[in-house]
Amino acid sequence: MILSCFVALSSLFFTAGSATTVYDGYNDFTEDEYAPQLDYKEPYWCHSPGLTNGEVTCHSPRGPAYRSTLGTRCEMSCDRGYRLVGRSSLQCLASRRWSGTAYCRKMRCHVLPLIPQGRYSCTQGFVVDSRCEFTCDPGYRIQGQHSRTCQHGGSWSGGQPDCLDTDPPKIKCPPSRLKVADPGKLTAKVTWDPPIAKDTADKSLEVILVDQLSGSDFKEGVTVIRYKVFDQARNRAACKFFVRVEVRRCPVLPAPLHGYLTCSSDGNNYGATCEYHCDGGYELRGVWSRVCKFSRNWEGSPAECVAMEFKSDVKTASALLEQFYEKRRLLILSAPNISDTDYKLQNIMIQKSDCGLDLRQVTVLELLGSPPRETGRIKESLLGSEVIEGLRQIFRISRSYFSMVLLDKLGLDRERFISPMASDELFSYIDGFLLDEEERERLELHRDFCD
Repeated sequence: MILSCFVALSSLFFTAGSATTVYDGYNDFTEDEYAPQLDYKEPYWCHSPGLTNGEVTCHSPRGPAYRSTLGTRCEMSCDRGYRLVGRSSLQCLASRRWSGTAYCRKMRCHVLPLIPQGRYSCTQGFVVDSRCEFTCDPGYRIQGQHSRTCQHGGSWSGGQPDCLDTDPPKIKCPPSRLKVADPGKLTAKVTWDPPIAKDTADKSLEVILVDQLSGSDFKEGVTVIRYKVFDQARNRAACKFFVRVEVRRCPVLPAPLHGYLTCSSDGNNYGATCEYHCDGGYELRGVWSRVCKFSRNWEGSPAECVAMEFKSDVKTASALLEQFYEKRRLLILSAPNISDTDYKLQNIMIQKSDCGLDLRQVTVLELLGSPPRETGRIKESLLGSEVIEGLRQIFRISRSYFSMVLLDKLGLDRERFISPMASDELFSYIDGFLLDEEERERLELHRDFCD
């Protein structure tokens, strides 16, 4: 009995230690009659695998903590920029050796050719991820990509650029001309010699006059004369000079602030008359017209436009509105009280935009609170209770909530707002719907005044 047990144990040990042919699982194997004894429990059956500049991923019959037991299979992969040489999968064999070898070789791209009239410089030579920047000699520019990168597969990105000739020809124009118009005329005849053009490569150049011909009549003011030239590569150069014709004139008469001028003849030549006009809500103070004299000075002194004075002690809303008829627009603000949040926000924005409202001929009128403490005012001038009530009745303005009513110069209700409006939005509406073309032109002339 003891002997039979020993034989059975010996057979089990041999079976466990014999060479195996591995299939899908680690527990299925066949015996080799003459193979040496194998030990799957030995943790270091093969030497521990390693891969410089790469990664080794192993799967062992004994679990993930073992990397070199008998039957272990390891997958080999290289880092970016390296190519695997050898086997991508190795197995720990019964001979205590791995089934092959592998190492990682650094990948390189081929040497880039030089480009005519140019050069390049690379960040890391010709290895993977190296970036080569191309530059051209002075007078040339890159056509194509400015850089190429060595890619993982060992090839360069993009295509090879070229350096194109961009050196333009040279051209010199004659000096500028100043000519005084003949007496009684507004034009003058001006002549000049044509410019000279040169080029480093080409002898045949095409010079083109862009503007008015030499020897023709020029109007008063400054005229720009331009020449351009092309070489054989169609590189272009240009030059210009000025022809200035003067007519005996007075200085340009400036328009008054909050007003404008209408002038006869050519505006500021000898004998021209300019009349002063004021915007709505402003009154003329001074002479109403001035004449340009032969001495190039204006007759008289400049006039000015001053804000019109309105009466706040009138008894009715109609009497108040009549003062603004065809002269000013009205923006009526109404709020339950002076501490109303919307009113306070709108008041801040109106204070900042006061100049812009004035340029658009808009007067702000406030109605605050409820009787008996209700107040109405235009700036510092207070309005009577009958006027306040009349305005609320005419335009149906509630005391219960914040609102704004925008009236045109005819006193018509053009728009209502129930929430605070930013200055830009308010100005945009006024400019687009209330101003006529002439007012818009004058506004554009004075737009920088409020900056």
